[in-house]
Amino acid sequence: MAAEETVSFITMIGPTDPNGGQNSVEVSLGEHVEGRYSNVVMITHTATEVILDFSVHVPGLPGPKVVSRIIITPEHAKRLLGALDDNIKKYEKRFGAIHHPEERNPPA
Repeated sequence: MAAEETVSFITMIGPTDPNGGQNSVEVSLGEHVEGRYSNVVMITHTATEVILDFSVHVPGLPGPKVVSRIIITPEHAKRLLGALDDNIKKYEKRFGAIHHPEERNPPA
């Protein structure tokens, strides 16, 4: 059986330079970087921060457990929103539309 192909789409969401262009940033993953699974995200905000609590909810157990908290500025959150939108469009162009569970199984 052939291995599944992995495709990464990366969109720069960091600060822009004074002339309106994107700053060039080289990103490397250290040897101790690990991925975390999350099936729930709770988002809250203050006037100066957007807080994303990524959690895992296991059916039958009480409440989701937060596995990672990311705190970003509102400006960075807006850039992230744009990058997510861009990446979802690229994903759907390649693999097909993503449907919410409600769209697949509408109530009777």
